[in-house]
Amino acid sequence: MSSEFNFNARLPALSVAALLAAGCGNDSREPQIPVPPAPPPAMATFEVAVTNLTNAQPLSPIAVIAHQLGYSVFEIGTAATAGLEELAEGGDNTALLAEANADALVAATASGAAPIGPGGSETISIEVLESELPGLTLSTSTMLVNTNDAISGINSVELSSLATGDSVSLQSIAYDAGTEANTEAAAHIPGPAGGGEGFNTARDDLADRVAMHSGVVSQDDGKLTSDLTGQHRFDNPVTTTRITRID
Repeated sequence: MSSEFNFNARLPALSVAALLAAGCGNDSREPQIPVPPAPPPAMATFEVAVTNLTNAQPLSPIAVIAHQLGYSVFEIGTAATAGLEELAEGGDNTALLAEANADALVAATASGAAPIGPGGSETISIEVLESELPGLTLSTSTMLVNTNDAISGINSVELSSLATGDSVSLQSIAYDAGTEANTEAAAHIPGPAGGGEGFNTARDDLADRVAMHSGVVSQDDGKLTSDLTGQHRFDNPVTTTRITRID
């Protein structure tokens, strides 16, 4: 009786072990091989160094835009965009960069950190996909803040031909955005010479088009509405820009 009892008691355990062994033998799952992440896209980095050549005209934070041909910050003889108007009258590049980022021809944008004082300079980095380099150009824009609506910058400078370590230097003149009369009154000048409101949506310049700037006249030269002095006058060029490809 003892052996019969022991045999019957072990039967369920043996059956379970056999089922487990059978199940393991029929497992058809393939081993999972980890998939490595895709490498990051190749990028190209450029440094844009802007120097203020004026005597008493701080430059507003520089707007830097890398783009294909067909986009432009402004064109001589045409009306300024709403974003350029804000930059030209108040020195704020936020709306201009938003306009650029919404354009399919724009690859990347960047902004200077602060105004650039007379004789000062700032270097701004901008990074673009290497796949976008063919045909790529670069433009910048800034306001001469002791004016009503004077701007300066470079327009559509070719980047695609620059190899790593190459540089190109350019000078830029002053332009009138055509969005505000050049009263030279402190109430309408946002820079330290005026401390006025700067940007205003009401355009009061009948020209309403971008043109070369005729320069500051100043109270020293008999302009009765002017709160500027001869110190705020400027000659062209007003900036130097050096573009260097870093990698």
